[in-house]
Amino acid sequence: MTKRSISLQDIRTAAAAILGQVEQTPCVHSAALSKQTGADVFLKLENLQFTGSFKERGALFKLLSLTAQQREHGVIAMSAGNHAQAVARHAQRLGIKAVIVMPRITPSNKVERTREFGAEVILHGESVEEAGEFADELVATRGLYLVHPYDDVDIIAGQGTIALEMLAQCPDLDVLIIPVGGGGLIAGNAIAAKALKPAISIVGVQTARFPSMVCALSGHRAEYGIMTIAEGIAVKQPGRLTLPIVRELVDDIILTDEEPIEHAVLSLLEVEKTVAEGAGAAGLAALVEHSDRFAGRRVGLIICGGNIDLPILSSIIQRGLVRTSRLVRLRVGIRDVPGSLAAVTTCIADTGANIVQVSHQRTFTHVPLRAVNAEFVLHTRGPEHVKEIIDSLRRAGYATEHMDTSQ
Repeated sequence: MTKRSISLQDIRTAAAAILGQVEQTPCVHSAALSKQTGADVFLKLENLQFTGSFKERGALFKLLSLTAQQREHGVIAMSAGNHAQAVARHAQRLGIKAVIVMPRITPSNKVERTREFGAEVILHGESVEEAGEFADELVATRGLYLVHPYDDVDIIAGQGTIALEMLAQCPDLDVLIIPVGGGGLIAGNAIAAKALKPAISIVGVQTARFPSMVCALSGHRAEYGIMTIAEGIAVKQPGRLTLPIVRELVDDIILTDEEPIEHAVLSLLEVEKTVAEGAGAAGLAALVEHSDRFAGRRVGLIICGGNIDLPILSSIIQRGLVRTSRLVRLRVGIRDVPGSLAAVTTCIADTGANIVQVSHQRTFTHVPLRAVNAEFVLHTRGPEHVKEIIDSLRRAGYATEHMDTSQ
C-alpha cells in the first residue's frame, strides 16, 4: 500500500461526505505560544468536535462508505476511548447497530459516554491489544463489520480532511506537527498537505514510552513503558497501511516524554483556555522542547483530542502550581502556647498569601518540648512572592523551611 492508494481526491470526497455532520473546527493563532516558542503558532482545535476528538471524521466517513448489507449486520470497534465514542455516536445517528470492545481498565466515564450513544459495550482484556483480539473473534462469530481505528483507507481519508481545512484557513503554514499512534491521523494529513503544498514539512510526535512508529521506521525493536499520560497515542503496533505512507511522506518523528506533555496540557488550559488530553498536547510539547528547530516558521499544531479524565487533569494542575511555586509547603517552627498559631497565620496573611491547609506536629518530631512544627500549604503568586513570605516569617523570628526546594 502506497500513498497513491489514497489520493487527495479521496480525501476531498471524504470532506464532501461528512460536511455538516462534523465540526469544521477553528484554526486559531496563539500569540502567547508564538512568543514562548519563537514560531508563529496556529492551533487546529479538534478537541471541539462533539465527542471531543478528531476520530469523528474517519469514523463517520467509514460508516457512510458501508454497503446496505454491512449496515444491516452492524459494526464493531475496539477502542479505549475516542474511537469508541466516535463510532458509537455516528452509528446511532445512522441507525447502525454498534458493538464496542473496551479494555477492562478503561475509565468508567468513557465507558458510560460510549453507552450513552447506544452502543453495546463489552469490557474484555487488560489492554487495547487484548480487546482487539476479542473484537476479531466477534467479527467471525457475530458477522459484524470491523471499523478499525486507524488501519483502513476510509478512516485515513476521513482524518486527512483536517489538513484540507487547515490549509484553507491558514494557507501559509510551513510545518504541521501531528501526534502519532497507529498512524491514521498523520498518514491522511500528510497525503492531503503534501498534495496541496509539496514544500510543507510534516513532523510527527510520539511519546517516548510508546515509540512504535519510530522503531518500525528504523527497524529497531521497540520497548514500551507501562503507561503514559498520552494514552491516545500509546499504540504498540503501527498500521500496515499507515507505515509506508509515513515512511514516504513524513519528514521526521520526534519523541517527547511525560513531563513536557504535562506542561503542554497545562499551558493549553492556562494560556489558551482549551482542554487537551495528553495525546492532544503532544505536538505542543515537541514544539516547546525543540523550539530552536521551528523558530521563525509558521507551525500548525493539531490538538487532536480533549477527553482527559478529570482526576488526571486535576493532578496536572496541582503539579503545575507546585512547579511554578504557586502552591508551596512551608514548615514553620513556633512555640506551643496559646496564640502562637494565630500570630504566624497573621504574619502570612499580611504578605497576601492564602492558606490552603495547616497541620501541627507535636509527637512525631525531634523539636523541643513546648515547641511545634506547623506545616502550611499556601497559594502564592510565584517564586518572588514565596521569597517575600519566607523573609517576612524569618524577620518575625520564625524558623522557616520551604519543603519543596533546597531553600
